Parts: sequence; structure tokens; C-alpha cells
Amino acid sequence: MAEAERIIGTPEDPDVEGVDEGGSAAADAAARGGRGKRKILVLLAVAVVAYLLDLATKMIVVAKLEHQPPIDVIGDWLQFRAIRNAGAAFGFGEAFTVIFTIIAAGVIVVIIRLARKLHSLPWAVALGLLLGGALGNLTDRLFRAPGVFEGAVVDFIAPKHFAVFNLADSAIVCGGILIVILSFKGLDPDGTVHKD
Repeated sequence: MAEAERIIGTPEDPDVEGVDEGGSAAADAAARGGRGKRKILVLLAVAVVAYLLDLATKMIVVAKLEHQPPIDVIGDWLQFRAIRNAGAAFGFGEAFTVIFTIIAAGVIVVIIRLARKLHSLPWAVALGLLLGGALGNLTDRLFRAPGVFEGAVVDFIAPKHFAVFNLADSAIVCGGILIVILSFKGLDPDGTVHKD
């Protein structure tokens, strides 16, 4: 029995510590992989919610609000007014629709690549917002008139003295602001914190 204990090792046995550390490292890696998968699920869940909300609101706007007078939400300070935007977020750069379409597709590819090393919940939320928003506006650019890669995005949220925008634009801006905050705090997508 004593010989068997020596071969298998006991918790006090120094030889076991090496085995234990190796097992612990493997367990840590497995746990990190599991946490990484959970963060990817959070990213996807946020992206799907942002995308579906954007898609649903645009369908309602096109069906009920297009070619109709604006709806006052808060007096004339906030209205719902349907417009078609061939430019970027908030109506900028209408002459570059194809370029914005390519940029949106590029952003989606970058987010998918970043997701593989994602271990931070705030980054998962931020990237999910960006992904959902980019997909929302990309869907318009691909499937709405006047044609593929040149489609006009449906915008409808119209604050006074500001550009008209949609929920996809809001998701992109919120995701971008969150990324700036996380970068200033030194938090990387892989969960590491660094101080510059």
C-alpha cells in the first residue's frame, strides 16, 4: 500500500505538485476556454437582439410611416420620420454607399476574428452591439433599393437639430463608446488589463 501511495503520490509528495500544477494548468485552460465560449455566446446574443430590434423597427417604419407625416414623440424635440439614407451613420457621405457597405462587411469580419480570443464580458457586449448594428445597416445596403451594395438605409429617429438615425446606428455608437472606455481603462478583449 505504501509503495502504491509513493507511485501514485500523495498531496504532500513534492513529485505530485508538478503533476498537480500541470493538471491545474490544464484545468485553468479548460475553464478559460469555457468562459471564452460564454463570452462568445454573450456577444452573439447581444448582436442578435440588436439586429432583430433594428430589423423589426425598420419593417414597421417602412410599412406604417414611410410617405406619412412625422409622428411627434416629444413635441418637435423628438419625432419619428422615415427617410432613406444612402450615406453612413447619421446621413454622412451619401456619395460613398458602396465603400460604407465594404467597411461594414470588414467590421463584421474583424469582430468574428476577435471573438476567438474573447475573455471579457464588457468587450463581448461592445462587440455584440457593433456586430448587430453593422449587420442591421448592411442588410439594408444589400437588400433595399436601388440595389445590392447601394441600398439606402432606413432611418427614422429624428431629434431636433440632429441627424435622423436608426437603432443600428445607436448600437454602433454605443458599442464604439464602450470600446473607447474599455481601452482607456486598459482592458483588452482577452481579459488582460494593462497600464500604459
